Amino acid sequence: MATGEWSPDEIRNLVSRLTLEHKVAQLAGLSAADLFTQSEAGPAVEPLRIKDMRPHGVGHLSLAWFLGHDADSMRGLLAQIQYVVREVSPFGIGALVHNEGINGFLHASGSQFPTAWAQATTWDPELVRRAATVTSAHMLDAGIQLMFSPVMDINRDPRWGRVHETYGEDPELAAQMSVAFVRGAQSEPGVLATGKHFLGYGSSEGALNQAATQLGRRALVDEYAEPFRRAITEAGLRSVMNSYNEIDGVPAAANRWLLTDFLRETLGFDGLVVSDYDSVDMLRTHHRTARTAGEAAVQALSAGLDVELPGNGNYASLVEEVTEGRLDEKVVDLAVARVLAVKARVGLVPGFGPAPAPAVRPDREEAAEVRRALAARGMVLLQNDGILPLTPGERRIVVVGPAADELRIHFGAYTSVSNAEMPLGMMAVMEGKVPGVDPASFVFTDIFQTRMPGMDPVFEGVARELHPEALTVLDALREQDAKIEFVSLGRFEKEDSLDAATVRAAVADADLVLAVLGERTGWVGNNTAGEGQSTASPSLPGDQEDLLEHLAATGKPLVTVVVSGRPLLLQKAASVSHAVLLAPLLGQEAGTTIAHTLFGLINPSGKLPSTFPRHLGQIPLYHGHHHGSGYGHPTGTRHGYGDLDTQGPLYAFGHGLSYTTFEVTLDEREDRPAVELADGMIRARLTVVNTGDVDGETVVQLYARDEFASVVRPVRQLIAFERVGLAAGESRTLVVEAPVERLHYTLTDGRRGIEPGDVTVLAGLAADALPCAATVTVGQTCPIRP
Repeated sequence: MATGEWSPDEIRNLVSRLTLEHKVAQLAGLSAADLFTQSEAGPAVEPLRIKDMRPHGVGHLSLAWFLGHDADSMRGLLAQIQYVVREVSPFGIGALVHNEGINGFLHASGSQFPTAWAQATTWDPELVRRAATVTSAHMLDAGIQLMFSPVMDINRDPRWGRVHETYGEDPELAAQMSVAFVRGAQSEPGVLATGKHFLGYGSSEGALNQAATQLGRRALVDEYAEPFRRAITEAGLRSVMNSYNEIDGVPAAANRWLLTDFLRETLGFDGLVVSDYDSVDMLRTHHRTARTAGEAAVQALSAGLDVELPGNGNYASLVEEVTEGRLDEKVVDLAVARVLAVKARVGLVPGFGPAPAPAVRPDREEAAEVRRALAARGMVLLQNDGILPLTPGERRIVVVGPAADELRIHFGAYTSVSNAEMPLGMMAVMEGKVPGVDPASFVFTDIFQTRMPGMDPVFEGVARELHPEALTVLDALREQDAKIEFVSLGRFEKEDSLDAATVRAAVADADLVLAVLGERTGWVGNNTAGEGQSTASPSLPGDQEDLLEHLAATGKPLVTVVVSGRPLLLQKAASVSHAVLLAPLLGQEAGTTIAHTLFGLINPSGKLPSTFPRHLGQIPLYHGHHHGSGYGHPTGTRHGYGDLDTQGPLYAFGHGLSYTTFEVTLDEREDRPAVELADGMIRARLTVVNTGDVDGETVVQLYARDEFASVVRPVRQLIAFERVGLAAGESRTLVVEAPVERLHYTLTDGRRGIEPGDVTVLAGLAADALPCAATVTVGQTCPIRP
């Protein structure tokens, strides 16, 4: 066999030397949970079971995050499993092991970062790249090759429970964050990123998880695919995961146009396509396009879905489908070649590609530095009448709210906390401790929606055990002001009515009330957001709005902190609070970061990656809507909601205040315009001034609007942005630029490009605060690409 580099012909030759059974074995997963055995000493992992379960080899190992209790035990178990896999697999081919990494390495031993939506509030791709680099080192250290991240879904409906896993509503912001993540994830040889979910998953009907996506072809191609397009071309994305949805009646898992025609032929992707867990099985059980496991397998593989995960419940039937003449073996060969090419790239095929990459220990100091920077830059000051920042000891502060003294609320799904909660929740179900749930008929996927009375203290204990150094908001506040008082008012679940007299008495002597509110996000437990946990109304749950009402009635100055991984309906909080501060699931740094921000040790600089609506009826609401739709109409008034005084958002995309103020102007000069189009680049020369008396950072945002086109275009598109730090009174000139290609769209003849005409370029500090405007003209020379 060849060594070092390899050619496609060599990979095809290797495929030809495999039996049909060997080939099919490479196209499916084996769940790590299937290797567990039970004895009097407790559960144990038995790798030798692989010889009986997968005698022809193992393509992929699933659910690795449940292995081991620390880094050493996980690394050791994976090494044992890989040893047995190589024994049973032809030519000693190893298994691709995957693990989640969107918020950091998903394991008790992993460095945890703020959630993806929180990372997006920083508008700082470099920090995202650094975080992904740390996570990649964790993967390599454990012996894992595929990172099932980032989540590239565009989401414009906050009812969806997985918003916190995304980079928000905007294709450009999500693209830049995705590119940075993939570059960081693939910085270590031997680790590859996986972009998900392809495509339109975050735009499900009614915001219900796994529901149909009602999007036109242009929206999919020009907007929702943009993060994937850019990650493929700019960062070399090597793996993609399908989405659970169906588009125009065709499930994504069996959609040849989506996975082959568009992904491979149009976007130029030449890597591996893996299934989201059970999505092939869902062709039978959910979408009902297949009657048998064999039909489901043929539909998916023929569409371009190379690998079934987490197990082989359907793809195992491929052997029979080929031998019975219902599937050409060449289709199997093509998928196997893709699997082996990726395995060779990461050192899992002896004689092909590099040797397995040497272990690189994760840099814990780097992880801590990045974690703190993400948290600090992710705080978003939504409104402030000057009451913030606070001064220690100046006022008698009473803290209320259910998020004040809880740690787990700051962690989302796919974190060490949610991972530790999952087996505890399953155990409670299986032991009959969850009221109204029959263990005998319980289906695993129902775990996300199952309410678990009495488990909150258990889950909170797990969070504190995993992160003993992390402080709750209350503990961190008391480090700044020891005289702060706490009254346990407000609940995440509404039970007895909250008594107004009780609230009034609790804050009677306060000079200022600090309400720490929000919602829980995760996998299991009493959450209102998370995977499979959509809400009809994304509001503060329980009696928290009643609490705000009662606090407002006292007349006490009120500051509200909101802990959430998605936009919530905050009209009540906005109307009664002197200041509102968003803490977007910052993980273990949350408590300290929130307290430091409230007391001015951190000057907030985060910007919203999603629009916050005023009213439920406005949803979906997003800044880049088309001309004639939505709330912003540069050409004049359009139809709006008659029962709303204000049509726009409560807080716009890109919004975020500071303890200082900034001004952005065009830097006009006699010798050249401030905004110009040259060599295929739009360039805006801007002057940014810190007009306040406090040092601070902000994000300068550049948008553009194609004024006339043969198809309807958005009223604005984000095309570039730059974070800038300025001392009090400091002024700086900077050039923010973007290729005109970022304005390309699908033309009437099917090509991608931009027609000649005027483009308005806008600059400012939020989608609704764009004081700078200039026009450039796109000529015939601008490239038009397929």
